[in-house]
Amino acid sequence: MFIGSFSSSHHDQQAEDQEDPISSSDLQFIPANPSQPPLPNAIHMPQLLIRCAELISRSDFSAAHRLISILSTNSSLYGDSTERLVHQFAKALSLRLNNFSSSSGASTAGSVAINTSASLASTSAFVTRAATSISSNIDINADTESVSDSDDSLQSCYLSLNQITPFIRFSHLTANQAILEAIDEGRQAIHILDFDIMHGLQWPPLMQALAERSYPPPMLRITATGNDPNILHRTGDRLSKFAQTLGLRFQFHPLLIVSNDINCIIDPLALALHPDEALAINCVLYLHKLLKEDSRGLRLFLHKIKALNPKVVTIAEQEANHNHPVFLQRLVEALDHYTSVFDSLEATLPPNSRERLAVEQVWFGREIVDIVAAEGVNRRERHQRYEAWEVMLRSSGFSNVPLSPFALSQAKLLLRLHYPSEGYKLQIRNDSLFLGWQNRALFSVSSWH
Repeated sequence: MFIGSFSSSHHDQQAEDQEDPISSSDLQFIPANPSQPPLPNAIHMPQLLIRCAELISRSDFSAAHRLISILSTNSSLYGDSTERLVHQFAKALSLRLNNFSSSSGASTAGSVAINTSASLASTSAFVTRAATSISSNIDINADTESVSDSDDSLQSCYLSLNQITPFIRFSHLTANQAILEAIDEGRQAIHILDFDIMHGLQWPPLMQALAERSYPPPMLRITATGNDPNILHRTGDRLSKFAQTLGLRFQFHPLLIVSNDINCIIDPLALALHPDEALAINCVLYLHKLLKEDSRGLRLFLHKIKALNPKVVTIAEQEANHNHPVFLQRLVEALDHYTSVFDSLEATLPPNSRERLAVEQVWFGREIVDIVAAEGVNRRERHQRYEAWEVMLRSSGFSNVPLSPFALSQAKLLLRLHYPSEGYKLQIRNDSLFLGWQNRALFSVSSWH
């Protein structure tokens, strides 16, 4: 059974105010010369991150700033997984410190300069029978902040993430299998409502499976939501061309989301639902985006999609509680989660991998900044564990549909063929499938009706 490996008791033991928040025992963990190889005491760097978060929570901004300076000096984008992780969290804590010290009127020594840079060239994706061909380049010339805020860089990193880690492919493959098993082979019309389709990487394998399992193959219609009309239309064009190569009757309907209220478009008339279609609703890495300060918007969304009477609803989410209202709890949970993520990248990619650098800095770096530095309505990465989603889905009238042994077999094959590492672990729990690294679950996929 997956268990969290990072203890949260450390910050509880140090919650009492101390005369000198940065003690000599803290400083002895730091190598005197940052250019030297990491010392064994580098394992204590994550503890110093928690200490820094405690200082910020107590509004001891001056001491927090000094500790961030130490952390950023003794971490690097190009070190081992711990150094790279500490670098990202130090940057996020620096942003939080600046935001909170400015809003409170407190004076600090100023922002900590994170002297790193990365820029990703635009990446083209072409949908083939099984996956997308991805080329990605990194130009270490531009400022990190401008890169992280670039939609082009995020899209490019998403494609790299799909290539170098199993997380996206595992989610897509398992959700596809759940859809195939929920819809009878004899159905002549299938409608998939895909929330936040991105580049549509999920659908070529499903389209091929539908084309091969019955003759004539069914009519497939995908209604896809997104907030970028260009990406939506390019995705639709690629999928339409791929369907032609399979002889699959296919329609693509882009649905542009121009406001944050997704519930306004969930209507049978707006979605042009047909009574003869088998409806599948796909929410891969999506539901957490609907959580705000409360869950009312998400609960309304779930009630509305339940009223559409879908054959199946597929859900994939990260296995972490990044929605805790207390900042310190979120940081500890995020540190645990991303430690495993960075360790998996360290173990499976070469040290000079540009794709790994880009994914860590832009994709996961953006998530870490959101979880650590943002508050209130500005916080978007509100991941929750499977148990929280289960409670919410059942209260909205959904029942869990067990994933089949074949879904597990497919996931094992995916790992063996494309991501051969003993560190990745699969587990079926609560009729759902979990992918983790070593002893920690990182992603879950479940099926509902």
